[in-house]
Amino acid sequence: MAGAPLALEVHALRKTFGTVVAVDSLDLEVQAGECFGLLGPNGAGKTTTIEICEGLQEPDSGDVVVLGQRWASDERALRERLGVQLQETQFSEKVTVEETVALFRSFFQRGPAVQEIIHLVQLDEKRGARVGTLSGGQKQRLSVACALAGDPELLFLDEPTTGLDPQSRRQLWDLVEALRASGRTIVLTTHYMDEAERLCDRVAIVDQGKVIAIDTPRGLIRSLGAEQVVEVELAEGAMVPPGLFAATAGVLGSRIDGPVWTLQVSAAHEAVPALLRTLEAANLSLTELRTHTPTLEDVFVSLTGRHLREQ
Repeated sequence: MAGAPLALEVHALRKTFGTVVAVDSLDLEVQAGECFGLLGPNGAGKTTTIEICEGLQEPDSGDVVVLGQRWASDERALRERLGVQLQETQFSEKVTVEETVALFRSFFQRGPAVQEIIHLVQLDEKRGARVGTLSGGQKQRLSVACALAGDPELLFLDEPTTGLDPQSRRQLWDLVEALRASGRTIVLTTHYMDEAERLCDRVAIVDQGKVIAIDTPRGLIRSLGAEQVVEVELAEGAMVPPGLFAATAGVLGSRIDGPVWTLQVSAAHEAVPALLRTLEAANLSLTELRTHTPTLEDVFVSLTGRHLREQ
């Protein structure tokens, strides 16, 4: 996708709320036709950033160019070219699915037929159902349907699967993948690592209002330099010497969180026997040992020292 025109350019973006800095000199570039993810914990500044890009908030400073246009001079034209799915969308509970989509379709000069939109999000059987009778997953798909009402070139999805059960999440993933395959540019925010790894061509990891890393999911994971991650849990209250695994063969990096050591290793089959010997020499008891291939969660921990789930 190198060389593709830019669908979104964000430069030195800053937004504060009182004394709280929500977005801090943030830079982004999203290429046309890619699915781009903003990954980070709650409160990292993802939603504020995306709402500024959607024209829903004013930045304190910085520049935002959307599809080659700016909100200050091209608001009406931009509204026709964008689709926006908010983190929370309140629909009228008494109105049917078809009536809801028809209402949103009426806001745009052009776009697909109402039935086509409903079919795309797989709500055909619920076309005449009142919104209040829909499940959480069905309501999220309805929210995406309304975002598609104007056949957008650029689609913003803010935490599209938060609060959904696993089956509903996967159904929405399938929908996003179908939209990406159609050539649309998609910008989504999420704090689910598996979601970002599956859906996104590139990911920007955001923390405390800043982009701290940006690459393809695999590129970010490879940046750790580790083939596997080993988690070693020691007995509660064990007296652990500092730098316990510093000299252990195959261990590239380590982090301690209570009784759990998280080790980045070059090869688990070599590192595990070596770390067991290290524990034996230090007279420490092992209560649990787990291994997994590196994930975006491990990248975030490596960069910040915190887990996403701790936020």
